[in-house]
This record gives sequence, C-alpha cells and structure tokens, in this order.
Amino acid sequence: MAATSTTPTHGYSADKDALLKRLNRIEGQVRGIARMVDENRYCVDILTQIGAVQAAVEKVALGLVDGHVRHCMAAAKPGERDDKATELMAAVGRLLKTA
Repeated sequence: MAATSTTPTHGYSADKDALLKRLNRIEGQVRGIARMVDENRYCVDILTQIGAVQAAVEKVALGLVDGHVRHCMAAAKPGERDDKATELMAAVGRLLKTA
C-alpha cells in the first residue's frame, strides 16, 4: 500500500523556499536597522530603511493572500467557501488594522 502524506498543503507550499529566502532578507534588513540605531545614524536614513522593510513585509503578505485565494479557497468545498472568505477577510482586516 502506498504511503500518503498527512501534511496539509497551503497556498504558499510551491513557493516556500522563495518565501523563506525573502523572509530571511527581511530579517537581515531589520538587523541592519538595529545596527543603524546602535551607530546613531541619521533619523531619516533609518526611517527610509523601515519603509523598505514595511514594503517587503507587505509584499510577502500579498503573496500569501494570493496563494490562499488561489489554493485554499479555490479547493474549498462549495459549503466551505463563505467560511473561508470570512476567515480571509478577518485576517486581512487584522493585517490592515481595520477590523
């Protein structure tokens, strides 16, 4: 009998390596900002780097939303789609801090 995997797949599974690489780059950027603060760098330069980190994190979030819609919601049974949509919108609301 063939073994089947019980690990669920997610919308980001196909791009997991790229996602982890991007998150590691973001982590490095944050460490760089901490160094800038430690070195008493100019405030505007630090704010510029914070903006770059925010943009990078938002791009990761948008990719996760896209993967969720295309994989998790698309694969949901018709009776589960409304629940999946509600769950996604709540998560996006928390992300945008509007919920």
